[in-house]
Amino acid sequence: MLTQERHNKILELLTKQDTVTVGELSQGLETSESTIRRDLVTLDKMGKVKKVHGGAAAIHMVSTVFEEDVTTKSALNVTEKEAIGRVAAGLVTNDDFVFIDAGTTTAAMIDFIYDNVRATFVTNGIVHAKKLIQKGLKAYIIGGQIKLTTEAVVGTEAINNLRKYNFTKTFIGTNGISVKGGYSTPDVEEAAVKSEVLKRGRNNFILGDHTKFDKEYAVTFGILKDACIVTDELEDNEFREYAVVKEAFA
Repeated sequence: MLTQERHNKILELLTKQDTVTVGELSQGLETSESTIRRDLVTLDKMGKVKKVHGGAAAIHMVSTVFEEDVTTKSALNVTEKEAIGRVAAGLVTNDDFVFIDAGTTTAAMIDFIYDNVRATFVTNGIVHAKKLIQKGLKAYIIGGQIKLTTEAVVGTEAINNLRKYNFTKTFIGTNGISVKGGYSTPDVEEAAVKSEVLKRGRNNFILGDHTKFDKEYAVTFGILKDACIVTDELEDNEFREYAVVKEAFA
């Protein structure tokens, strides 16, 4: 297939679904992943797509593909994250098999988990795994590619690791929550991990403070009914049936 023909097909696909992974393009266009990556770099430089980690987003999604690093996000909304973390930690009981997603709000949750709780934890967060074992809790970290920005384990290997688990409870971070876009994040590969976790959980909880509402990012990993939202305050009643606000546990 000629280069221009590949470019046209990539752009055509992005008009239909907003985001696409390198793997999807490689398979669909019967072209090597290295060639697809070069195509995306070229199209990004031309201003026709926005290259993101693991794939590309349509140009109208540019404002929602940027993600701050862990250090920056750790300093944001600290009080709110602690309040949410306290509520989430209180949902963990003995004999639970729990997944804790990478992220700063989920990291705050670990601080409030009782040291003597007889639960087993699985995480894709590097910092999270360390915090769990330092508390003397039984913890596992999944294998896969390490994403420096969020200090998370992602990729195909991570998803394959998750498929052998059935969690009683999952606690997942998000960048955006909206009625139309559901739960969303800027990164294609990180979204794929979150989506798989939602499938593996009996009771799923999304941890997100009030600043996450009415925002949509490049990739949706779940719809509102897939989980219960744990948040610090809720101004929009549209989300009421899907959320637990911290005041309910005061």
